[in-house]
Amino acid sequence: MLFQLLAARYETMSIIITSNLGFSDWVKVFHDRTLTAAILDRITHRALILNMNGESFRRK
Repeated sequence: MLFQLLAARYETMSIIITSNLGFSDWVKVFHDRTLTAAILDRITHRALILNMNGESFRRK
């Protein structure tokens, strides 16, 4: 269902997604390499990716 949502909004509306997983770890969530690659392709095309590394203020 997530892929259908992303496909429907592809290049028509903005989507904000936050995750603490690297892209290579998303296969563990979706359990299918092809589906994961398709989702990441839709998400990252023309995307602004903010990689925020560092100490979390919430863990203090």
